[in-house]
Amino acid sequence: MSESLTARVERALRSIVNARTGTDVWAGEQVRDVATTTDGKVQLTLLLDARDDATLVRDVRQAVERLDGVTAVRVVPRDPAEAKPVSAGPKAPGQGKALPVMSEPAAPRGAPAPTPVAYPELGRIIAVSSGKGGVGKSTVTTNLAVALARQGYRVGLLDADIYGPNVPRMMGVNAPPPVQQEKIQPLEAHGVKVMSLGFMIDRDQPAIWRGPIVMKIITQFLRDVAWGQLDFLLVDMPPGTGDAQLSLVQNTQVAGAVIVTTPQQVAVGDALRGVKMFERVAVPVLGIVENMAWFENPETGKPIAVFGSGGGQSLADECGVPLLGHVPLNPRVAQAGDDGTPIIVGDPQSNAARALAAVATKVAERMAAVAAR
Repeated sequence: MSESLTARVERALRSIVNARTGTDVWAGEQVRDVATTTDGKVQLTLLLDARDDATLVRDVRQAVERLDGVTAVRVVPRDPAEAKPVSAGPKAPGQGKALPVMSEPAAPRGAPAPTPVAYPELGRIIAVSSGKGGVGKSTVTTNLAVALARQGYRVGLLDADIYGPNVPRMMGVNAPPPVQQEKIQPLEAHGVKVMSLGFMIDRDQPAIWRGPIVMKIITQFLRDVAWGQLDFLLVDMPPGTGDAQLSLVQNTQVAGAVIVTTPQQVAVGDALRGVKMFERVAVPVLGIVENMAWFENPETGKPIAVFGSGGGQSLADECGVPLLGHVPLNPRVAQAGDDGTPIIVGDPQSNAARALAAVATKVAERMAAVAAR
């Protein structure tokens, strides 16, 4: 397997020695916030002491520019006194500072939670979440976004599943987003504005990030993306009830949440914890979507309950929220996602597409009812 661009940048920087300290800039922790894109752009911060030779900035930039595949380099000098310290302790080679997009800021213990910021231009922010992976959450999210756009709403889709950003493939768009006037321009597909970490990192680049980095990424996607005026921003959350969910509700005003599950009790039990988490942080749960509700026998058309039945309804009843719909298991749904054409677009007359369109209508209706309270 070829060496990643981030690893090659690290190796190049280890050859640049600071004459004042006698240590290379990487080992001396003078380099922070290394960011790379799929088209070869590199940006990093260089902590430059007043006693350091200013030519160090040039040497760092030229060392990275000489790497194969690098198309642009930006080195941002910064006063070390303004930088937060990285945690002490030994680091294995290639770890610690070598995070692929940004370095981890130190978070003081006992720090108060951030005050949520309102983003009126984003319209109603709806989190789509699941208790566990593999229930088709991203598939549901992308199709809901496209269905709402087809109903005339201005829709944005934020892929906050930073550990497995699948939205680019499912929406059929994947390119480094342009930056204009210091704002990231979202890409567009099927009438929806789309932003994903997957646009900015290599396909095989692992996201080995802790909570503060997750919070920083989500905040940047909310604040630094030129979404324009939206009616709905759908946020595809990672599975579970972790840092991404907490970061979203702490940083902005989430209008509602949609929980995706399959009928089986294992998935329902995990989804219940997701419902309770949103209730605890005062985010209204708009309802439950039961995905893979049944498989349609291609010969007889009769439904086959592959994963059991009734799980979505029982969860909705237990939580006192509506069941927004049942979405049947259909191989064409998965194929449409792989092809970058959501089933709502690729086969709008299929039962799965009709079910997802009906769910989108109910989500909009529920959102209007919540807003009217």
